[in-house]
Amino acid sequence: MKILFKFCAAALMLSACGMVGAADARGDFVSAKKTHFSRKGQACYIVGANFWYGGYLGAASGVGERARLLKELDNMRALGINNLRVLAVSEKTDIKSAVSPASTAAPGQYDEELLVGLDFLMAEVAKRDMTVVLYLNNFWQWSGGMTQYLNWFEGTPALDPNVTKDFDGFLTSTAAFYRSAASQAEYRNVIARIVKRVNTVTGKPYSEDASIMAWQLANEPRPGTSQVTPKERALYVKWIDETAGYIHSLDKNHMVSSGSEGVVGSAQDAQLYLDAHRTSNIDYLTYHLWPKNWGWFDSKNPTGSWDGAIAKSRDYLNTHIELAKKLNKPIVLEEFGLDRDGPSFSIKATTKIRDRYYREVFDVIYQRASKGDPIAGFNFWAWGGAGRAANAEYWWKPGNDFVGDPPQEEQGLYSVFDSDVGSLLLIKEYADRLHSICRIPTTSAQAFCKVM
Repeated sequence: MKILFKFCAAALMLSACGMVGAADARGDFVSAKKTHFSRKGQACYIVGANFWYGGYLGAASGVGERARLLKELDNMRALGINNLRVLAVSEKTDIKSAVSPASTAAPGQYDEELLVGLDFLMAEVAKRDMTVVLYLNNFWQWSGGMTQYLNWFEGTPALDPNVTKDFDGFLTSTAAFYRSAASQAEYRNVIARIVKRVNTVTGKPYSEDASIMAWQLANEPRPGTSQVTPKERALYVKWIDETAGYIHSLDKNHMVSSGSEGVVGSAQDAQLYLDAHRTSNIDYLTYHLWPKNWGWFDSKNPTGSWDGAIAKSRDYLNTHIELAKKLNKPIVLEEFGLDRDGPSFSIKATTKIRDRYYREVFDVIYQRASKGDPIAGFNFWAWGGAGRAANAEYWWKPGNDFVGDPPQEEQGLYSVFDSDVGSLLLIKEYADRLHSICRIPTTSAQAFCKVM
């Protein structure tokens, strides 16, 4: 494995999104130029990993593992990864399938040690010419999130669908967050706390840090179930517009995105997805792809379910690129994954089916990008790196390693570990392909590469 990373580091080709000089000029920030990202006047692509626990590893003590963090960053950079999607804040909850400790113990009570961990992460990311998307809330319970806000301010139970087994009930209840005035007021306090923060390691305000690519409203915000009312739809659209606008009022340098899953996360309605992202306060689009979670793929019957799952996945990928064309904005596939062969959570299990799936996804992204279409890159879910599951049942407990799978899921479900050679080589292969588009542009890509 060390040989692989040394080889990758020697072969690494930097993209415009990852080339950082003195971060003083406005051009050092990644920005959306029509349907593509630009930096220093050049089109660039995101080759990213979800690394939600990066700030946790950066803490000086407690859950922090700074030596591991540096190793993880070096290994990802050696693969050509230039962007990380990271959880910025978490809320303390009694829910068992949630991470602990949390950066917010109660409204207005912040764990400065964890926030310094985020500072440390950002300082190290800058040294490696990488950028970060920081998401500021979570629709799901694994970091406290919206259900915990409702517990604090509305007195409703903080729900765990892993326990209740009532998924639609969780969606409906959690969507009440958008109409809770007290929750929204505190949410904005938290946004201001992070966006206006001064990094204790570098002394640089977050709002002036070009290593931040974008702020994100939340991880996978949904309007509720597929049966949302017109009033609920309108409230959701308004929430995205006004919250993104609030972030822009605090920070003129960085982009803002929603964190949406796409049509599946928009009550299965493409029009709602378009309406929610039409606002000028949203700079680029996001979408996620989960064929197993959405019932398209059966990992216990991979042969029988493969063709249908891949056909639906390709359609989902391409449909969203066309939606991005309609809004004239870039789009990033910022989550996708598949489990290990077996299916198994064990790191000893092979990843042949997942690697086959990754290649299908990567190929669609690369082919559409090489034609100049508005796909701006990807973040796979998720980087497990040197982390390892500690328990026979594969569920996380406080004190265990952090891996790519959050505590609401079995550890090893979707993580890419540093021993998954096949997956790592695929990521490296397509990182090089995507980064090379504007260095040796095809005829169809040449036009937009020149006008950035």
